[in-house]
Amino acid sequence: MNTQATIDQLQKLRLNGMASVYQAVVSLPVQERPDLDQFMARLSHAELSERENKRAIIYLKTSKLRYNAVIQEVICSAKRNFSKEDLLTLSDCSFIKRSQNLLITGKTGCGKSYLACALGRQACYLGLRTLYLSMNKFIEKIGQSRIDGSFLKVINQIEKNNLIIFDDFGLQPLDTNSRLALLQIMEDCYERKAVIVTSQLPVSKWHDYIGEPTIADAIMDRLASNANRIELEGDSLRKKKTNQ
Repeated sequence: MNTQATIDQLQKLRLNGMASVYQAVVSLPVQERPDLDQFMARLSHAELSERENKRAIIYLKTSKLRYNAVIQEVICSAKRNFSKEDLLTLSDCSFIKRSQNLLITGKTGCGKSYLACALGRQACYLGLRTLYLSMNKFIEKIGQSRIDGSFLKVINQIEKNNLIIFDDFGLQPLDTNSRLALLQIMEDCYERKAVIVTSQLPVSKWHDYIGEPTIADAIMDRLASNANRIELEGDSLRKKKTNQ
């Protein structure tokens, strides 16, 4: 079998990573080609990388992240009450693998959503399925699902992710349906999945925001009992960009 036939077969099998490496290796002079063990290692590594990249692209697309944020561009400083060590601790996404939540609070424009999206993007690259939801859209989605009968389907779609991001928690009042949906999600995710919540409200006021005391108790117990907390400080980053 000639070289091109082998490449064609690898591509038909959707082994594109292997096909690229094979093509590169056979183009080398015979004396420069790796031995069999090295060759197989390069083939398998290339294919694994190819599949991980494809998976990350799919996860990024379905995550619907608000910002095209990256870890390297997150601003760390004492004024923000967020250090490089804090970012490094979070950037390996081990808190997601440990099914721990992350609660990010701070004034408007201080970078809460950007940080959440940067961590969401990092999670996608590490093979962790992620979903971003603004609270406004979440409330609308739940309300519509009650009308058209797709409530359970919507909840199941949300819960299949390893990481769920609820952004701008506290901006829009919760209704009965959204409270119950939030409780169900927190119950099903507890010690199984990770949740990131961003809010302008301090965590101490979340119970009052949720509104119904019994449901609020249940939600906060599952949300905050095993959570890391970040309280971002400093002026609005949006204002700084405008001034610049």
